[in-house]
Amino acid sequence: MIAYITRRMLYAIPILLGVNLLTFVLFFVVNSTDDMARLHLGVKRVNPEAVEVWKQEHGYDKPLLINAKAEGLEVVTDTILFTKSLGLFVFDFGRSDNGRDIGYDIRQRMWPSLAIAVPTLLVGLLVNLTFGLLIAFFRHTYIDLWGVIFCVALMSVSGLFYIVGGQYLIGKLLAVVPISGYDTGVNALKFLVLPVIIGVISGIGAGTRWYRTIFLEEIGRDFVRTARAKGLTERLVLFRHVLANGMIPIITGVVVVLPTLFMGSLITESFFGIPGLGSYTLDAINSQDFAIVRSMVFLGAVLYIVGLVLTDIAYTIADPRIRLN
Repeated sequence: MIAYITRRMLYAIPILLGVNLLTFVLFFVVNSTDDMARLHLGVKRVNPEAVEVWKQEHGYDKPLLINAKAEGLEVVTDTILFTKSLGLFVFDFGRSDNGRDIGYDIRQRMWPSLAIAVPTLLVGLLVNLTFGLLIAFFRHTYIDLWGVIFCVALMSVSGLFYIVGGQYLIGKLLAVVPISGYDTGVNALKFLVLPVIIGVISGIGAGTRWYRTIFLEEIGRDFVRTARAKGLTERLVLFRHVLANGMIPIITGVVVVLPTLFMGSLITESFFGIPGLGSYTLDAINSQDFAIVRSMVFLGAVLYIVGLVLTDIAYTIADPRIRLN
């Protein structure tokens, strides 16, 4: 198992290198540092002197790959590639274009994102699995038919409708919780209830249909017919065999949302005024702060790869045969 996990972790190295190289090309080759300065300054007729001053203040005045004017190791280290890209591998995010410490902002903003994403994931997973098993249990009945219709209807509604509708109904008409905002400590709970509820409800349609498909596929397998032939009740067959053997695709579905646990949701955090990483990224895009955007892109890639490694570990626990591949 250790060899299997080590092999999977080694696969992550070329992926991260590729992501870093791609972001470097997009931010510094396709979009030159002069273009970044003009966009950030926001002046149509900005003069070259102002561009050079901005580049010097933010460390963009260095050569891209090789500094021919330097000596020794500074030929490589005193470049944009080394100072702006390679430092990301040791999570040295540097400073944003407005002078803030990006690493400090990430450490502060990750907790509001986690406060929303973790309960939404856990509650949503429990609700979707329950509804999926329920519909599979009553397959080929009216409960199955109307359950699928209900799921399709939920999937057909835009996520913005759930947010706006939930804010109007629960936050304004019923006035149960605040519409938006955030606080620290226990006071944060009243601001998290509404986005968590909306996040769970908006995912019921797609999640339930996904798990229903998994369970129906498992129900048609030979081992399920054998279990029934031995006299096991349908309830035992579903929970002891169908659910257990459906863990591989279930784990695969969960890993897709793992990066959002830290990265947050751009739309949800912006609409609810949550100071998480999602709104942090969106604010950086709006303000054209390329240092933050570049850091968040790399961090998202790292988190996704970590999620894949954790998924591989979970695979080996759910099905030991996988570690032999």
